[in-house]
Amino acid sequence: MSATAGEFRSLLDQFADGWNQGEPGRMADAFLPDGVYQPGPFDAPLKGRQAILDYWRDVPLAQSDVSFRYGEIFVAGPWFSTEFRCTYVRRRTGESVDVRGALFCETKDGKIAEMRMLWERRMAPRSGA
Repeated sequence: MSATAGEFRSLLDQFADGWNQGEPGRMADAFLPDGVYQPGPFDAPLKGRQAILDYWRDVPLAQSDVSFRYGEIFVAGPWFSTEFRCTYVRRRTGESVDVRGALFCETKDGKIAEMRMLWERRMAPRSGA
């Protein structure tokens, strides 16, 4: 039996809320223990929840004013995809960052088995600079 868009929305909400709230553990918990996360098309995939947590661990230290949101969810069996936008401010430099892209996920047992992200990032100088 295939999962519904609502079930996938719940996983995305967990991932998004973790990023927005600076809780990388919450993001990693959306994945299976042996889940795979590929941050970009030319990046090596990260395998396992611990590797995923380690990748996101510095988010609360490096980013503030985070706003991750996503669009309509497209479902095909255990797979789903959506467009996303994430904006944040780099704590160290004050630069505003705007990331836009798409993510593609395969699920199993109510968790993300694999997530691949394709994105583009643009930066603006800090206000008043």
